[in-house]
Amino acid sequence: MNTSASSSIDTRLIWAIALPAMLTNVATALIGVGDMWIVGRLGDAPTQGAVDVGAKLFAALFTVMNFLKTGTTGLVAQESTRSGARAQAEVLLKGLIVGLSIAALLLVAKPFLMPQLLDALGAQAQVRSAAIVYADIRYWSAPAVLVNFALIGFLIGRRQMREVLAIEVCYNLLNVVLGLFLALGLDWGIAGIGWSSFIAEFAKLTVTAALIWHLAGRDIRAALAARTSLSPRALRPFLAVNRDLFLRTVVLMIAIAALTRLGAERGPVVLAANGIVYQLFVLAALLLDGFENAAQVLNGERAGAADRQGFTAHIRAILLRCLGVAILLAIVFSFFGGMITDSFAATPAVAAEARRLWPWLVAIPLAGFAGFVLDGVFVGASWTRALLSSMAGAVAAYGLFLWLSWPLGNHGLWASFIAFLLLRPALQLAMLPALLRKSFG
Repeated sequence: MNTSASSSIDTRLIWAIALPAMLTNVATALIGVGDMWIVGRLGDAPTQGAVDVGAKLFAALFTVMNFLKTGTTGLVAQESTRSGARAQAEVLLKGLIVGLSIAALLLVAKPFLMPQLLDALGAQAQVRSAAIVYADIRYWSAPAVLVNFALIGFLIGRRQMREVLAIEVCYNLLNVVLGLFLALGLDWGIAGIGWSSFIAEFAKLTVTAALIWHLAGRDIRAALAARTSLSPRALRPFLAVNRDLFLRTVVLMIAIAALTRLGAERGPVVLAANGIVYQLFVLAALLLDGFENAAQVLNGERAGAADRQGFTAHIRAILLRCLGVAILLAIVFSFFGGMITDSFAATPAVAAEARRLWPWLVAIPLAGFAGFVLDGVFVGASWTRALLSSMAGAVAAYGLFLWLSWPLGNHGLWASFIAFLLLRPALQLAMLPALLRKSFG
């Protein structure tokens, strides 16, 4: 077992990965804001509703597929200290094969899948007609989206976060500029919004692929010539990791959907207030997720080097820094939470209900920070089956908590969600000693 380089940790590396990842997450989230602002200038409510429906449709569809980026990141990071650049290129090729295969299946299923997704989102009448125009264009960007997941995962696994940040910022700016030009300048309306997303996604693919070819073209050519990464047997471990990550994402989305569904059953005021608090949870998640990226890369490298001491030291170091950011978020929510929720509330009743949820808003980052870091640790070490098991166990308990806390009203709903956020890392920590013995001896 290699324990070199484990006694000292360059904590600057944690921030060098986490900070660009945070900025990338925020920049990516702003694409939906940009689309909604542009369509708002069209002055048509059904069109604005259609973009909202379309954005949710593709958020759901492509969020489920994000496992391809996560899985690629962890495996590429491992190979950096295990076998080197050629093996990293082989991981990338596997990601591209899987991504293009899924994209082909999505395109074949388009005539059946898209109507079902629109039905699930409740799109009717004029909103549905406009949403079909938008979705019919954007759906064809699926090959670029899935290939980009693998390409970006490859760059993150190699610690090239500045390049990733530059790509994502330019992609989002291009999308907004094209939306302004096509939707407003050329008066294409909602079709212009769809085409702007389509063109920007393929432009991102072109730039990212060119960059990677410049950085690792020789290794990619060698991996292609060897053909060792193209066989079904070679793909099997990669597919197993990504299968577990896919199922974990589905289980997580079920938990989030339960929060929305049960809030809706308590009336429109509660639903709206919960939506505001949930968006602030998403904001906290975008920031804390930067440390998940750091754990994927740095713990993946230590796993590849079979460095148990360095692996556990990085867990502690990243957890500590993530806790610091979580405390800062909790302080911000403590002092300014009411002001923030008031600014989003459509009516005084919604504002009052959101203010009642202030304690849960403050608790969210403190309850959730460890789960983000440990998710990254488990991905970096390819402990994806354990990651799936911990998520499934936490969601099962979450369902029980929801049932038991129903008489407590909306506070019971949020108490259950906080318990879910706490239980995830608790289960992961319980599994950790056995996983360390299995992986490092």
